[in-house]
Amino acid sequence: MSNILRRGRLASTPDEDIMEFTSSMKSDKWIFDADIMVDFAHTIMLKEQGIIKEQDCFSILKGLLRIREEGIEKLDHTYEDIHISLESRLIDMVGEDVGGRMHSGRSRNDEVATCIRLTLREELLAIMEELYLLRRTLCSVAAENIETLMPGFTHLQHAQPTTLAHHLIAHMDALGRDSERLKNAYSRVNLCPLGAAAFASTGFNINRERTRQLLGFDDLVENSMDAVSSRDFLIECTAVLTNLIINLSKMAEELVIWSTSEFAFIELDDRYASTSSIMPQKKNPDTAELLRGKSGIVIGSLMALVTTCKALPLSYNRDLQEATPNMWKALETTRSSVRMMEGMIKTMKVNKEAMASKSIMGFTTATELADTLVRVTGIPFRTAHQIVGVLARGEEEIHLQQIDAVADKVLGIKLSTKGLTEEMVCEALDPISNIKKRKVIGGPAFEEMEKAIIRRKETMKHAEEEIRVLKKSSDTSLNALVELVKQYSTKA
Repeated sequence: MSNILRRGRLASTPDEDIMEFTSSMKSDKWIFDADIMVDFAHTIMLKEQGIIKEQDCFSILKGLLRIREEGIEKLDHTYEDIHISLESRLIDMVGEDVGGRMHSGRSRNDEVATCIRLTLREELLAIMEELYLLRRTLCSVAAENIETLMPGFTHLQHAQPTTLAHHLIAHMDALGRDSERLKNAYSRVNLCPLGAAAFASTGFNINRERTRQLLGFDDLVENSMDAVSSRDFLIECTAVLTNLIINLSKMAEELVIWSTSEFAFIELDDRYASTSSIMPQKKNPDTAELLRGKSGIVIGSLMALVTTCKALPLSYNRDLQEATPNMWKALETTRSSVRMMEGMIKTMKVNKEAMASKSIMGFTTATELADTLVRVTGIPFRTAHQIVGVLARGEEEIHLQQIDAVADKVLGIKLSTKGLTEEMVCEALDPISNIKKRKVIGGPAFEEMEKAIIRRKETMKHAEEEIRVLKKSSDTSLNALVELVKQYSTKA
């Protein structure tokens, strides 16, 4: 049949080159199922409001069910978007006198906005679930490494002794904030624009609350102009994903560094590594490197998205067609990156001996030695900092004798005369003693880390329940909608 959209106002058909330029069919695969769900809800509402006949409703729903079962491959991909392709397929099946009524009181503008939000809602739930698994894995590996010593770094220089548990929980907490941001963004995505029509709503007596309820949205995007034109929810979600991928990229960078012979802290599982085509001894951390590189795709998607949306006048503009693919690209990349990171962390081998041996390299216990001088002798910290800084220039082992010599030059007194002993110096230079003393909240002390991990396990239970509730709410609504459609379609 003829193109149902262009046969009226437009007299000519775009050539293949123009169609390729203007079509959104390649990215519309993301919203195929959502489009049908929106059609389900809209058609049922039209029937309930008396806008279309009951029998027409039943025939439309039966046709939509068949299209859903056939899949997107059966649609005509020469149309400019999935909405027109789907409607044309329906009209071919049930006739225009029936299928042509489905679009009453609706525009592609509110239709696509609803489809995007519906799809994005499900995608956000999926990435929240996968991020939960990554956080749980980090917590589990941390629990196994509460007493695994390692050097902590600032400026990638050895700084102070810490533990692998302390390090991993830092990443877990950062990802926890990403999880919260996803949940908050979800609340602004899960709003229904359907019923806004082109931008000025419609003269048909539609029921926006009914379609909202059928599709399981929490509320409406009330203003009809705002409903079709705003893509701030896309920008917000892509920004959240960008923050998440940056955190993952930082973790990937550490896995790459820790895998080197110079560090030798970890060894990645063979599944996440490759070898060289010429150097047979190589085990390259390719998956971590690719994750690090793919962060650029997500960051680039955000920049493309905000640039597309910049300075668009109200209400709908075709530019917005180019906004959504950036969201899907960011989602797909970030989701796979979360999965890859979870797998790498879960299966990596930890070289505890290498970590422990390097936990004191670079005089990492210097801070505790300075603190000990302050606590025992009462000198100002800045003076103790100077004394230990002078000691750090040398290469010999530090004993009370060297400390007294430097203190005598700086202060004119020996600190042994103020109560400092060789035993205190040895204790200050011991990495385990260093860690045990750092038992303030958030510190790496073994007992504090045990408490911290217990707290996080409780937090994870709460997070898992929140995701379950959101997912159940969405699934229940959509499943109920499909069941209602199946009941009606049997009457056709």
